[in-house]
Amino acid sequence: MTFTVSVSADRVECRPDQPLLDAFLRGSVWMPNSCNQGTCGTCKLRVVSGEVDHGLSPEHTLTRAEREQGFALACQATPCSDTVVERLDTAPAGTVHALRDVVGTVSAIEDVARDTRRVLVTLDSPLEFSAGQYVELRVPGTDHRRQYSMANTPGESKQLEFHIRRQPGGVATDGWVFGTLSVGERVEMAGPLGDFRLDPEDAGPMILLGGGTGLAPLKSMVRQALTSAPDRAIHLYHGVREAADLYDMELFREWERAHPGFRYVPCLSDQSWSGRSGYVTDAFVEDFDTCRGYSGYLCGPPAMVDAGVKAFKRRRMAPRRIFREKFTPAV
Repeated sequence: MTFTVSVSADRVECRPDQPLLDAFLRGSVWMPNSCNQGTCGTCKLRVVSGEVDHGLSPEHTLTRAEREQGFALACQATPCSDTVVERLDTAPAGTVHALRDVVGTVSAIEDVARDTRRVLVTLDSPLEFSAGQYVELRVPGTDHRRQYSMANTPGESKQLEFHIRRQPGGVATDGWVFGTLSVGERVEMAGPLGDFRLDPEDAGPMILLGGGTGLAPLKSMVRQALTSAPDRAIHLYHGVREAADLYDMELFREWERAHPGFRYVPCLSDQSWSGRSGYVTDAFVEDFDTCRGYSGYLCGPPAMVDAGVKAFKRRRMAPRRIFREKFTPAV
């Protein structure tokens, strides 16, 4: 049994136990989405007709008053009848990639920094995605899924690169990625997901601020941008606590030598060294008097992303040119 769920001129079939967002994305119909866990509110929509079950929608993200007014979270709401909904946001530029279930084999595991691993997974079939998006990996032997951004470019759609940081006591990291995970292991995942992506219609200068493994989607974006425009002005800042947390430094230095417009700035917040010290957002503010005409991309812990948005605006970056993704650790 399925219900028909509609938005604008698009219709898809949706099971009674299937979130609206999942049905739309699998049908190649764009809906705004980010965390897909009910915590950010990005996927909030209006139910025009029909009825939905709000499931586990948190009250702080979807208030009782909003529910009474017909609002719902697409990542949590399931249909109770044929349903018509209305988006609250306009679609971003670029291709809409259908959400798919895919399977791959772990082809490499590398410790690249303190409590940080690079994991390469070779897929049975290519996964189309946009630079900046992520997948949900199924943790073996559990009902848990964890979200990891691709660090490779869309052109490398058969082998995905993930940067994974250990979370103490984490089901996915302590118990699996830093525990039993081995080369040759089969891995199940679903993707691509998320609206954090490189704007394909923008060819202007870029500033990217990443915290920790928030570097992963930014690496994908930078590589994609340089592939399309090798001389493009791109400034990549990577903020971590200490030198032991930095990785891929030599790779970025190679990019600097190959692309005169590319600049890489690593920053340490808790350690003095020969490079930049302090918060990555402060380093950016020190380097720029104005950012008119620039696009900004932010990825990392919520506090860093919020500070980055303020820093970008302080330097006169247009709000519509600021793109962000908050990494919230899950255990």
